Amino acid sequence: MPKHVGIVAVSAEGAALCFRTFCVEGAEVLGRHAHPEVSVHCHPLSEYMRFIEADDWRGVADLMLSSAEKLAAVSAELLICPDNTAHQAFDLVAERSPLPWLHIAEVVAAEAERGGFRRLGVLGTRFLMEGPVYREKLEARGIEWRIPAPDERARIDATIFDDLVHGRFEPAARDDFGEVIRRLRDEEGCDAAVLGCTEIPLLISPEDSVLPTLDSTRLLARAALREAVGAR
Repeated sequence: MPKHVGIVAVSAEGAALCFRTFCVEGAEVLGRHAHPEVSVHCHPLSEYMRFIEADDWRGVADLMLSSAEKLAAVSAELLICPDNTAHQAFDLVAERSPLPWLHIAEVVAAEAERGGFRRLGVLGTRFLMEGPVYREKLEARGIEWRIPAPDERARIDATIFDDLVHGRFEPAARDDFGEVIRRLRDEEGCDAAVLGCTEIPLLISPEDSVLPTLDSTRLLARAALREAVGAR
């Protein structure tokens, strides 16, 4: 039997995309209308932000573990969190978790390695862009990384928290993100772009980017699906 997957949600839009991808693509593996069992638990984003903005990653970990325990209680066997920023607390979570997890940046880094990409531009919240989550996982595979300039990081972060997490995807924001990706290619020599906030793939499609994109949300959902059905 496929494993029961638990989704530890942080923001609704990114978690919904991950959930939908898992279910829809599950049918491609298991047959029409089929997918592995999946459950979602979500604390309010406001609770996460209180800890993130205070640089309190143990507080973030405690929320993630609370969700993990609830999902374990309904018989989940594998956990994922479709929120890149929250993975800064991942080590604090893994050491106390009742269930195994997949790490979103490890999934993305593995896909980058398979694609032969050598220098990635990483987009996400400022906590994600300036933090260790992707730096550590990419460097472990010998992949270089770059982040947008300070003014670009500020605009990207504001767009994520003011618009994307509320389901607002404006053409001006799409153009701005596209220009940031173009500059990362032209000035930083990046050969692919990580859409490292789980809502960014709802704003930027592959057709909107001058670089190949690594869609962290869908890549995580697909990795969980493979793990659930025992495929490699």
